[in-house]
Amino acid sequence: MAQRRRWWKPSITQQIFVGLALGTLLGVVTPAFATELKFLREIFLNLIKSIIAPLVFGSVVAGIAGSGSLKAVGRIGIRSLVYFEIVTTLALLIGLLVVNITQPGAGLVLVADGHSTEMLPTAKPKTLVEILIHIFPASIVESMAKGDILQIVAFSTVFGLATAAAGDKARRIVEWCESLAQVMFRFTELVMRFAPIGIGAAMAYAIGHQGLGVLVNLGALVLSLYGALVVFVVVVFGAVAFIVRLPLRAFVEAVREPFLLAFVTTSSESALPKAMENMEQLGVPRRIVGFVMPLGYSFNLDGTTLYLAMASVFLAQAIETTTGQPFGIGQQIMMMLALMVTSKGVAAVPRASLVVLLATALSFMDPALVAVGVAVIFGVDEFMDMARTSVNLLGNCLATVVIARWEGCQWEGDRLVEPQTDSAEIPAALVGVAQSEG
Repeated sequence: MAQRRRWWKPSITQQIFVGLALGTLLGVVTPAFATELKFLREIFLNLIKSIIAPLVFGSVVAGIAGSGSLKAVGRIGIRSLVYFEIVTTLALLIGLLVVNITQPGAGLVLVADGHSTEMLPTAKPKTLVEILIHIFPASIVESMAKGDILQIVAFSTVFGLATAAAGDKARRIVEWCESLAQVMFRFTELVMRFAPIGIGAAMAYAIGHQGLGVLVNLGALVLSLYGALVVFVVVVFGAVAFIVRLPLRAFVEAVREPFLLAFVTTSSESALPKAMENMEQLGVPRRIVGFVMPLGYSFNLDGTTLYLAMASVFLAQAIETTTGQPFGIGQQIMMMLALMVTSKGVAAVPRASLVVLLATALSFMDPALVAVGVAVIFGVDEFMDMARTSVNLLGNCLATVVIARWEGCQWEGDRLVEPQTDSAEIPAALVGVAQSEG
């Protein structure tokens, strides 16, 4: 049994709560001093920005080259990717719908520094054609220096496909990219040790610079996110559970402990071993659990995807309030398409989705105000990270059951039983529902 953590050695989550409380207190009591803590916030932001280029490049190239031979990963890989993309797209749509209904960022004025405001771009927003042209870089070095995530993803995707096509000759490149991605995940963990100070300073600066009114919008964002996640779990996961004839009581018992662990630690990686063990006990074949769960940590981030949709539009609403420049539904959809790619591979590290939020928003909105807006969100990100991480885990556990049923496993009581022969047919339950849907 794990030893109980000493009270004088709080976890990183507890440290963040302490930093958040102290930052709020400083912002209220000594606003002048709180604004002087901006440099700590800037250090934290700069450290996160430095992660973007190498993390995205290593993750995308290693992911594409590693699974580029879909013939090798076979039926399970294809079906898993199809299911993941459908569910995460639904998460994006629900997040986009809820944030446009609740409008948590409306009325929030982001106060940038004077020199930053003078440097704001004055050009009109890019058209669809201009955005498409912009996606493909002339120089990947320049793109990485600027932190342009759309261009980095585009280059990494083509590079990954070329690496997969090169076969064994590119094996060392693939191994290097995998190592780079792992190193950057560990780098992110080290940066997150500074999170209590960075987040506390961000909250102190936000309240000291902009007043207590900012808490109203942040509270609305948190409540909107929790509401949207509840809708997503009930509607989407509920529909999937009905299709695969999921025994809810047995499934809830299997996911309860890893779900709570992910919620408390805000790290789905910490709950992975227990979740895999419990899914095997539920009857999901080991070969499916061992493949689908790790793959889902890169491609099936339901909670994170929904959060990114809401947080990015929250920034757009606040920036529209600040500048009067509208951010229409067409631009939101383009940003959602970018998030469908850039959100892959960030679930293993607590709060690493802030990296994706910052990088993607910088490609679509005013950089100076985006930095201010993301710094404001830092203050309550811990509350939102708990919910989105646990939903990520829940979605990946459910995905193993879906793929097992798709592979022909049948329910015998509350356990799945693998068929004697390796069937490639869709289970009768799925076929029947598909036919009834017309």
